[in-house]
Amino acid sequence: MLDRNTIVRQNLIRDVQEDRLPKGSVRASLQDAGLSPEQLIDLFETQVMSRHLDLQSRKMQKEGKSFYTIGSAGHEGNAAVAAALRPDDMAFLHYRSGAFVIQRSKQKPGTTPLYDMLLSFAASSEDPISGGRHKVLGSKDLFIPPQTSTIASHLPKAMGAAYSIALTNKLGIDSVMRPDGVVLCSFGDASANHSTALGAINAASWASYQSIPMPILFVCEDNGIGISTPTPQGWIHANFANRAALEYRYCDGLNLVDTYQTAKAAADWVRRRRKPLFLHVRTVRLLGHAGSDSEFAYRQLAAIEASERQDPLLYSAGLLLDNQILSGDEIIQLYLEVEQRIARISERAASRPKLTHAAQIKAALIPPKRHASVPKPVDRNTLFSHEKHNLGKPQHLAKLINWALLDLMAQHEEIVMCGEDIGRKGGVYNVTAKLYEKFGAPRVTNTLLDEQSILGMAIGMAHNGLLPIPEIQFLAYVHNAEDQIRGEAATLPFFSNGQYSNPMVIRIAGLAYQKGFGGHFHNDNSFAVFRDIPGLILACPSNGADAVEMLRECVRLAREEQRLVVFLEPIALYMKKDLHEEGDNLWSFPYVPPEQAGRLPLGEPGVYGEGEDLCIVSYGNGYYLSRQAEKQLAEQGIRCKVVDLRWLVPLNEEAIIEQTRGYNKVLIVDECRQTASVSEALVTLITEARQALGQALPQLKRLCAEDCFIPLGSASYEVLPSSDEIVALAREMVGKPDQNAARYREVS
Repeated sequence: MLDRNTIVRQNLIRDVQEDRLPKGSVRASLQDAGLSPEQLIDLFETQVMSRHLDLQSRKMQKEGKSFYTIGSAGHEGNAAVAAALRPDDMAFLHYRSGAFVIQRSKQKPGTTPLYDMLLSFAASSEDPISGGRHKVLGSKDLFIPPQTSTIASHLPKAMGAAYSIALTNKLGIDSVMRPDGVVLCSFGDASANHSTALGAINAASWASYQSIPMPILFVCEDNGIGISTPTPQGWIHANFANRAALEYRYCDGLNLVDTYQTAKAAADWVRRRRKPLFLHVRTVRLLGHAGSDSEFAYRQLAAIEASERQDPLLYSAGLLLDNQILSGDEIIQLYLEVEQRIARISERAASRPKLTHAAQIKAALIPPKRHASVPKPVDRNTLFSHEKHNLGKPQHLAKLINWALLDLMAQHEEIVMCGEDIGRKGGVYNVTAKLYEKFGAPRVTNTLLDEQSILGMAIGMAHNGLLPIPEIQFLAYVHNAEDQIRGEAATLPFFSNGQYSNPMVIRIAGLAYQKGFGGHFHNDNSFAVFRDIPGLILACPSNGADAVEMLRECVRLAREEQRLVVFLEPIALYMKKDLHEEGDNLWSFPYVPPEQAGRLPLGEPGVYGEGEDLCIVSYGNGYYLSRQAEKQLAEQGIRCKVVDLRWLVPLNEEAIIEQTRGYNKVLIVDECRQTASVSEALVTLITEARQALGQALPQLKRLCAEDCFIPLGSASYEVLPSSDEIVALAREMVGKPDQNAARYREVS
């Protein structure tokens, strides 16, 4: 019995030979569409190339030479969309966009799209985009950031890239895209239902409604089915045809002439008006969702055959015959010659080297360093004129972060900020106060309430030469959009072999101890979501002095090393001025201007005290509490050293081992939950380090929060560590237990 791959191939040859070709629903002429006969042949050749790549990939898979079989069969009409755009219009593509990539490659001499894609199928280390790490559609030269089998997660960053075009032009920043550029973003009808897609389309429309330039062409390739779930007939039109500030167009993606004519008009409209347009393209899915997909499990044979009769290559062949451009024999000859050519190329591609060791694979996790411009001289008298009476006085964490942001934005004109309420209001905790007044709306943007769009906007802006500092109001809110960090920003260097990156500093207010205000949603004490994202940096200051220098280092890491950084700000410490008693002002610190400051490099911990009885390791609120406990313990004759980790991802293992060396008693204070907190990693690290050296294991204890969400009010402190608990556990560890001390939640 023949498989559907063979049947689809044979159908085309037979139907062309017998002139049993379908007729397109739209009868636009080549002249009306602005296509020459040579261009139509070229587009058809691209479609054939894409089809044979799909078929060859499945043959290679059966031979163990290919590892990815989601293809573009039925969507080859997107070749005409590529032809309708400029090759420097950035394109964020659906995974069925093989024909688009081939057609765009033809617009840049010297490219080898067939060989490149076959290298990708074979997971060869010579694959020019990912280096064998994944089958992705992408190319730095072709302005196509790599995409994997995304489910709409690329739409927010496409929106952000479109937004960035006018912004970079207004700010005079060197950008990747031209001032009249257009961003294209393609996706399927099933993906159009995803919250990420709806959020991005809504964000683009929301901006355009306010006359903010948003030159983005959304291309929905509607094949009527998502894996096995049919899309209701008429759903895409009903959902998107009448949205505010979103132009809607439709074309028959089975007809190259109609697709080119409509896509060209749509792209020209977006380029001229700088507004978003939704292009609804009718397509068909052939050969199932992927090579492993057995359509017979959920579709009747009659339905499968009906789809195969709608093969876009058959429609294109009909156009060539109707317009007397090629004969049937010439069409078949072209089809077979491309098949043979791809078969020959695949043999070479399959034999090329593969990734063979972990270090080679991981090399792309960290993007390469780059040359960064020299910081701009700052007139600090003018910049801080509103703070001239406070500038010489010690300040709390929130104020010092604000001042650091003022200096950084003045020094680096490519820095832009985006987030909810960060403009005139100055953020929920006033951390961004006066930034809007000093730098204006283009650089300090109030966004709509959608974390996916905020982070996607930042990713897109980073694609175009800007350095974004997006803000997420509360740590609990990031979970709405964590895939924008995990699945998009962090993976980009990996899937592009370091050719693309998303340098940015994501500011997030979080952690607990807010006197129970707001419960869990304003007191989220878990950042586990960040701890297993390769390549990400997580910084967490415990005081204003550190925050200033750490924020400057975070910006340096983003500007010079293209790193993705999360800057986690402990809300409960924002306004904290005192340490031990009211009015001592020991948690207030002077602001050191950049030219007078030293550097606080990535991974360097903070250390207080030299006591030899006990080493306490902590961070954030836990460090603040540990400093309180240290004083009480010292008064009781117990001498401690307190280590502030500062940098939580990646952990500086060497520094931690060095700081705990020689201590037989180590107490880890972790305000996050017992399960999946950084304390687990610290216990493992210290234990394994001592074992490797053949040393006796220290007495090692953890004091963590309960495995529980944070409740309202005073009950919140019942599930969090306290300074009294630190003192009690420390006394027990050194053999001086206090029978009247507070209970503690020590974890063995």
